[in-house]
Amino acid sequence: MESQTLPETRDDDQSPYSVAHDVAGMKIVFVNVFFVGEPRPGADWVLVDGGLQSTAGRIKREAARLFGENNPPKAIVLTHGHFDHVGALPELLKEWHVPVYAHPLELPFLTGKSNYPPPDPTAGGGAMAYMSWIFPTSSPNLGDKVKPMPEGEIPEMPGWRVIHTPGHAPGHVSFYRESDRVLIAGDAFTTTDQNSAFSVMTQKEELHGPPAYFTIDWQAAKESIRKLAELNPTAAGTGHGKSFRGVQLGTRLTSLVENFEEEEVPTGGRYVKQPAHTDEDGIVDMPAPTSYNVARTIGIGLLAGTAAFLIGRLIQDNTDGFREEVKRGGRKIRRRFS
Repeated sequence: MESQTLPETRDDDQSPYSVAHDVAGMKIVFVNVFFVGEPRPGADWVLVDGGLQSTAGRIKREAARLFGENNPPKAIVLTHGHFDHVGALPELLKEWHVPVYAHPLELPFLTGKSNYPPPDPTAGGGAMAYMSWIFPTSSPNLGDKVKPMPEGEIPEMPGWRVIHTPGHAPGHVSFYRESDRVLIAGDAFTTTDQNSAFSVMTQKEELHGPPAYFTIDWQAAKESIRKLAELNPTAAGTGHGKSFRGVQLGTRLTSLVENFEEEEVPTGGRYVKQPAHTDEDGIVDMPAPTSYNVARTIGIGLLAGTAAFLIGRLIQDNTDGFREEVKRGGRKIRRRFS
């Protein structure tokens, strides 16, 4: 599969995940969150997405660095509710008593009514895809803490337009600021190959569609990218991969749409020929699952290999540490009796 390599376009003094002077991005393991607001103590700000479980501390520390201590966001807005975009919310909301907004079609997955349609490990052809069968399809039950996102503009996020960009998730949305053509795209498209563990680890910069293994409607995903390309954005932050800034972004998105079937849609998989259908109550119907025994076997092998590598590194680190302690002990003994 060919891909569009993205040139480096950021200033040296900015995080590679930041999109504009008032849109700071932070990568948490393999997913990004964004802090929208002037970076100064006491400023009003909004958090976009909630990262992975057990990462609330990192998000709060970055928020304090940008906006000062004891200054919670005015709101939390969600591009969608997949596990890697909402995992820290229960912990954050224990301290931050602020509204959480999500598209109405995401609410059943965020209030315990329904799980998401299951991932498709046969889609994408990379290690992340092969291991996706272990990814959660449920999200934290936020109950009445999550509210339906208003159409057009969120009061706590003035100047930003809400754009429904389904395909990866039923109620997926992106946020666009027309004044400077800045886009927060969520997973509508990505700037790295999220299906590939190598690309995820190295953050290799390439323009791609949404993560294949969790995309449930490929035609809707294509139309969502088309909708964003027509905005002609000059800067974009995505849920996966580094940010991209440059006047050529709109052209590259248009090219992505034109080559979408050939380069992005999997050759086979559960949702390729027929999408999953959902409504305000959750899943309505889904295509029958395809066999993913081969993908699961590869995934198990990758998990085992990763675990073996980590254990090996731990043993090696401990062995090296023991040897260094022995050396230091020997030097101390020699100095004592010399």
